[in-house]
Amino acid sequence: MAKPGQGSKYRGSVHDFPDFNPSQDAEALYTAMKGFGSDKEAILELITSRSNRQRQEIIQSYKSLYGKDLIADLKYELTGKFERLIVGLMRPLAYCDAKEIKDAVSGIGTDEKCLIEILASRTNEQIHQLVAAYKDAYERDLEADVIGDTSGHFQKMLVVLLQGTREEDDVVSEDLVHQDVQDLYEAGELKWGTDEAQFIYILGNRSKQHLRLVFDEYLKTTGKPIEASIRGELSGDFEKLMLAVVKCIRSTPEYFAERLFKAMKGLGTRDNTLIRIMVSRSELDMLDIREIFRTKYEKSLYSMIKNDTSGEYKKALLKLCGGDDDAAGQFFPEAAQVAYQMWELSAVARVELKGTVRPAADFNPDADAKALRKAMKGLGTDESTIIDIITHRSNAQRQQIRQTFKSHFGRDLMADLKSEISGDLARLILGLMMPPAHYDAKQLKKAMEGAGTDEKALIEILATRTNAEIRAINEAYKEDYHKSLEDALSSDTSGHFRRILISLATGNRDEGGEDRDQARDDAKVAAEILEIADTSSGDKTSLETRFMTILCTRSYQHLRRVFQEFVKMTNYDVEHTIKKEMSGDVRDAFVAIVQSVKNKPLFFADKLYKSMKGAGTDEKTLTRVMVSRSEIDLLNIRREFIEKYDKSLHQAIEGDTSGDFMKALLAVCGGED
Repeated sequence: MAKPGQGSKYRGSVHDFPDFNPSQDAEALYTAMKGFGSDKEAILELITSRSNRQRQEIIQSYKSLYGKDLIADLKYELTGKFERLIVGLMRPLAYCDAKEIKDAVSGIGTDEKCLIEILASRTNEQIHQLVAAYKDAYERDLEADVIGDTSGHFQKMLVVLLQGTREEDDVVSEDLVHQDVQDLYEAGELKWGTDEAQFIYILGNRSKQHLRLVFDEYLKTTGKPIEASIRGELSGDFEKLMLAVVKCIRSTPEYFAERLFKAMKGLGTRDNTLIRIMVSRSELDMLDIREIFRTKYEKSLYSMIKNDTSGEYKKALLKLCGGDDDAAGQFFPEAAQVAYQMWELSAVARVELKGTVRPAADFNPDADAKALRKAMKGLGTDESTIIDIITHRSNAQRQQIRQTFKSHFGRDLMADLKSEISGDLARLILGLMMPPAHYDAKQLKKAMEGAGTDEKALIEILATRTNAEIRAINEAYKEDYHKSLEDALSSDTSGHFRRILISLATGNRDEGGEDRDQARDDAKVAAEILEIADTSSGDKTSLETRFMTILCTRSYQHLRRVFQEFVKMTNYDVEHTIKKEMSGDVRDAFVAIVQSVKNKPLFFADKLYKSMKGAGTDEKTLTRVMVSRSEIDLLNIRREFIEKYDKSLHQAIEGDTSGDFMKALLAVCGGED
């Protein structure tokens, strides 16, 4: 069993079994496999309750007692995923890794994800043991096999990692940190093309402690996290490998928590990944992985395994997991520290927002107006031309086309488009043709008209728009519907929810920086209203009003500091706590505000994902987000989408829509990631 270092606490979920008797265990396993069928329950119970060191002793005793190979007998008696899991547990970690890599590079094609996961996450000592185990098990050189099966910069970085020579000195030179930041910046952002060798040398050799400081300094210097530069400058498997290295430098348990979540979310389970991680981390950092998993995904690892697997395979995985965790929301001390640092990084990040639709070069409104008229004239409609022109012009250019169309033909382009196209395509194209403020005003009007109210649409728009955008929406609403937006909201909503929406609709959010003393006071109000403070300093009604004022009027920068202080004060995450303590539309509105402050592109990526997952598509939400974010931050949304859901927005649209609607959405999406 891997022993914790001096002064550190053991964080595995599998421990040495007390009063261990290898001969007795060997006998019990022999009995479980004797005769017709096998006692799988007894096998899984015994093997998952012993440490890896103890399992090696059982293998020796089994051979001494019965002259047979225990692993061979287990392979014969068991099948499928359960067999792979049990056999994986019986091998020493280095041999288990060696087998995984051998399978990854054997046969047709290469399992790059497996290579990346193992080589990006192992320590120097683990790499040395892996290389020796590979040589011993297969009489082959691991480096030669990796070189023979990979190529380019991806291959070079894998070879660097295979040396197991990452610096391990905790003493960090401040001058070298600044030099590395400068070298990485010059190798990527400041260079025409990319100097990949600098990325490979620095990320492949520097110590973890050093690189964490490099990443912090890089963010302060450039205004963007190192991950954003890697995504912008590198590509393919090399990009994925470098991102995995960065994640493991920041937090290896968080990297594995994310890998486990992606292995089980959606349709189907990536069992090879699930087995590999549960086996390899069970005696290293499974408790840390569980904590981060619960914090990040609002559910325990145990519950996700329980819902996603079955039979003895499930029972064995749950034993390795080592227990279910408490309700989501509260941080363990280690996870609270990670969350606090996340807000710290968020406070200094200057993310460059980019849309996917840009002004067309050599724009000619006259030619575009004529082409659109021709596409709609006579029998039938040329939808392809309409899509091509409208999705490749900026909104300002589309307004010029509308004006030119009227000047040339004495006709209203919007009216002509309405009569020629229909359904989802019409909603998308007509939405793109409207000025943004008028489009948002129309969406708000639609959300409030008829029977019932679309509260989600109201929240999405009012919780995410800037002051300038909100003011423009108010003007557009008044102009188009001869009624103030505030009056419309007042007559269609009620209670606290109405007060929140009206507060947001004033567009009076502070735009200044943070006030640390005020942030601590605001965090205290949040803790009191969410009922996790030790004391209360006011009646509930006045606290609720103050909490609403904080979330609806403080600047984003200030709120990031409030949420950070909230973690420090309570050991809880504000978003999880709102979800747990509040309900209905008020909860949804506050959660939307918090998510926007945390990461607005991610908020919209989630909206898009939910609009397309499961049976049926929510075309209205899909269209609204694609139209409204196309010139603001849709490129950032795309990046968040692929990062969180392991598939591109382009792929999701392709798989969930069809025909001309799909073509138009893909054009707005602006490319495959």
